[in-house]
Formats: sequence, structure tokens, C-alpha cells
Amino acid sequence: MKNLLTLLLLLPLTLTAQKRPRDLGIKIGVLPTGTLNAITDVAGVKVGQVTLTEGADVRTGVTAILPHDGNIFQQKVQAAMYIGNGFGKMTGYSQVEELGTIESPIVLTNTLSVPTAADAVIDWTLSMKGNENVRSVNPVVGETNDGFLNDIRGRYVRKDHVMNALAQAESGPVAEGNVGAGNGTVCFGWKGGIGTASRKLPGKLGNYTVGVLVQTNFGGVLKVNGVPVGQELGKYAFKESLDKSSDGSCMMILATDAPLDARNLKRLAKRVMLGMAQTGGIAANGSGDYVIAFSTANKVLHETAEPIFSSAFLHNDYVSPLFMAAIEATEEAIINSLFMAKTSEGTQGHHVEELPKEKVLEIMRKYGRIKE
Repeated sequence: MKNLLTLLLLLPLTLTAQKRPRDLGIKIGVLPTGTLNAITDVAGVKVGQVTLTEGADVRTGVTAILPHDGNIFQQKVQAAMYIGNGFGKMTGYSQVEELGTIESPIVLTNTLSVPTAADAVIDWTLSMKGNENVRSVNPVVGETNDGFLNDIRGRYVRKDHVMNALAQAESGPVAEGNVGAGNGTVCFGWKGGIGTASRKLPGKLGNYTVGVLVQTNFGGVLKVNGVPVGQELGKYAFKESLDKSSDGSCMMILATDAPLDARNLKRLAKRVMLGMAQTGGIAANGSGDYVIAFSTANKVLHETAEPIFSSAFLHNDYVSPLFMAAIEATEEAIINSLFMAKTSEGTQGHHVEELPKEKVLEIMRKYGRIKE
């Protein structure tokens, strides 16, 4: 297969004409965003993406999220996962659930490439300086099924693609839409993809940042900032018959610098599902909807001579603003993925239109939800 990497990280250049909803006057939520309105607003978090597009059949890729730029295995992050609907192939869940930490990068790809991605994450971890004696690694890999646009049985994602995504991970702006693991996804019947957003709590609420990155591939009845866009456009799940148009998946990754333990990160992860619901997602029978939440504060050393782990964690009474931030950032990240995606044609001649943004803006004006 030649030239699979020719579009590696080039697609963001073609997306500059696309505008995020906030740039078009659609302001979701009430809390302020971070500087970039992206998961990378959480200091230390990096994102790398490899986009694979070739011929008529290849529409897939890899998105990697690094909680920090050090040795993640040796300095694990507090973490939790929440399953909204478990029709998915999430790797690494049980150990995170049991121990409350993540010790590897988080990688997103397509369903049948999860084993390949997990193998690459293991290689990447074992190769790091300081891990020469490591004999067990818990790779965290999530997926959505991009088989409508991508020849998923071809399993075009290779280990070197995953390694490239990890190697190129960086802070700063994050490309959205038809990139990385979102290259072949479909959301609410339109082209989905990668989306991200963030919220920055005011100083009186802790000055913490919450960032979310999503891989959208699910259905329901689209709402944009509370407006029934899917209904207005006449395109939504179960409009005429029982079908699988709402099936799919959504991977949602939340990062925060708030000092939360695994228990409160689990509570935060549950609120991420509320953000998905705000967009009209219904977590259908065939949808794998997973939330991975981690904190960059209070890293856990793999080896220590101290028997007691001593850290300060945020009191329960102070986490509610973070809940609100998680809901708002998730909602906006999902809508961003739709606004930034472009029409795509893939395997077997399958064609998915991008969200008709001009029509959406007309609907938003009709409901008085555009800030001119």
C-alpha cells in the first residue's frame, strides 16, 4: 500500500476554511473556554494524529493523547473510566477501574485496529528510558467503527502509524473533523470526526481547566445549543422505521488539572455523558460510549520507598463547577466535530455529507441563538 502517509497531518491545512460554531456566533454554555478551547489547554497534555486516506477504501487513522510528556508508566496519572453503553472494544478498562490510574498514552482508532494499536502502545512504553525492567503494561485503546466509509476489514492501521501519532504528539491547537481516528466516522447521519473543547474555571471556583476530546460516530436527534436542528432538518434516528442509524460509538477523553482522585474522576466522567445527551445522543444499543477521565495533578510513582501515598485532593463540595465544565466542554467538542468535518466518500461508493452549516445557522437564528 503506497503513500498511506502522504496525508499525514496535512489535512488540518485543508480544514482552515471550516469554522467552529463559536466563531459563527454559537456560544455553548456559560463558562469561559481555555485559550485554545481544546483538551491541550490542560498544561502538559499533548495530542498526535495520523490520518490515513488512500483511494476509495481507506478512511481511517489514529489519535493519541498523552497525559504528560514524561514517562507515563513511571509517573501514572489518577484516572477513571465510565461506560455509557458498552457495545465497544475498550482495552485497559479493568485495571484502570481497579487501581484508579493510567500508565500509558490513550490511543483512539477503528474497531478492528485496537489490537494493533495496543501492541504499538506496549512497544512505545517498553522502549522508554527507565522501563528496561517493565514486564507488564496496561495499554489504553478506544475505538469507534468507521466501517461505512472505511474498508475496516483491510486493517490498514499499522504499528508504525500509531508510533508516529505518539511521536508527533504536541501541545497547542488540535485539528478537528476528518482527521486521525475521526477520518471515517459518521455522527447524526452527517460526517463526524474529532472534536475538542475546554473550560477554564474562574479563580473563585479554583482556576482549574477541563478539556475534552471526542471521536464522534453515533446517532440520535441532533441538538445544537438546545436547538432541535435534526428535527428541523428532518434527519434523525427512527424517523420512519426501526433501523441502525443511531448505532455507532463515541469515545470521550477528559483531562483536568484539578486535584481529583479516581472516585471523583469517575463522577466527572459520568457528567461527560450528560454533555453527549445535550447534543441529542441516545447511547443506542449498538453504540460504544466510553469516557476516560484523568487528572494531571498528583501523579503516582510506579516505584517508591514510601508505603503511604500522600496527596491533597479536592473536597467533594468543590467539584460541582467541574461537573458543569465537563458537560459544557463535551457538548461543544461534539458540535465542533460536526462543524469542522467535511463531506467524504469512501469504500463501496458510500457518501456522507457534512453538516449543512448555512441551514443550521438559519435555524439557530430562527430560535434566536446566534450571537451576531
